[in-house]
Amino acid sequence: MRVEEIEEKTIYGISTRTKNSNEMNPETSKIAAIWQKFDNTVEVNYKDGERVYGVYYNFESDANGEFDVLAGYETSHNKLDTVKIQKGRYLVFDKTFEKTDDNTRVQAIIETWGKIWEYFSNESSQYKRIYKTDFEYYKGMNEIEIYISIH
Repeated sequence: MRVEEIEEKTIYGISTRTKNSNEMNPETSKIAAIWQKFDNTVEVNYKDGERVYGVYYNFESDANGEFDVLAGYETSHNKLDTVKIQKGRYLVFDKTFEKTDDNTRVQAIIETWGKIWEYFSNESSQYKRIYKTDFEYYKGMNEIEIYISIH
């Protein structure tokens, strides 16, 4: 993990409101559905370098409260929702994995979020989460970086 300063950027995509406890139950989860809708309706030009983001924002409180999530990319699109990733300091957790199938990717994302929750649940952690904007950045078919906003 490393700390990075991020400039503000706008992401365009499909969004929903949810909370972590709802995402643990397939009957109430919403995040997978917005990713499926994004993948089925938005053309991302990966060959020319476009990449996708999962942005978490409008936090009600902390990891237990509601938040908005948007599956999107940086290409301007007037028919999609928008969110601004806020300028600031982020703690970056990254994960590279061998296979490029959906199950391996999902498992890598879950494992990385597990490390994030473990890190921030430790009272003596060097950095404190501020729940502004957090985001997943999919660098390629087998690499993800998750940026968590910190003080």
